[in-house]
Amino acid sequence: MDCELQFLITLVISEMKTTALIFFLWIAMTVHAQNIQPPQSAVKVDPGKCLGRWYDIASYPTGIRHDCRCTTLDFEPVPDREFLRITSRCVKFRNGKSRLSVARGKAFAVRRSDNTRFKVHFISPFLRNCQIIGLADDYSWAIIGHPNQKCVWILYREAYMPTDSYNNALRVIQENGYDLKRIQKTPQNCDNPE
Repeated sequence: MDCELQFLITLVISEMKTTALIFFLWIAMTVHAQNIQPPQSAVKVDPGKCLGRWYDIASYPTGIRHDCRCTTLDFEPVPDREFLRITSRCVKFRNGKSRLSVARGKAFAVRRSDNTRFKVHFISPFLRNCQIIGLADDYSWAIIGHPNQKCVWILYREAYMPTDSYNNALRVIQENGYDLKRIQKTPQNCDNPE
């Protein structure tokens, strides 16, 4: 066989392998995407009952807030605006010293979602899709998630959440397809880096 023909055969076989690999990867991603069910939103949310201070009890670790402790989120209405102002505060320890970290953002309710889905932004122009996937009847705890299970937060009205409420929140999170192994409790000891 001459060199040109052998080169062409090798090239065709290489192209077939590449095409087959792409095809199988596409099938695998399609099957995986079909197996991921989006989380279910809470039935209906009264935004007035969500106002005020919430404590981050546990979450998937995310970005710049991964080393925070004593994290709070304050939700407040903004007169004549269609969003809630969010102020997130946490304590960070570095070199034995603590400092308060503050981030401000906005939450916009998604129309026709019964206030269960919203877009949040802390850094313009980036918006994060969020939804309330769990909510106590008395609004004492809430679970905020992402439609693709990228992040989740357990929020409570006080710094310490009773075990039974925490376990109920974990059950809701698991029922919505989140990986419980990724959840980390947020330290609530603000005075001590240990």
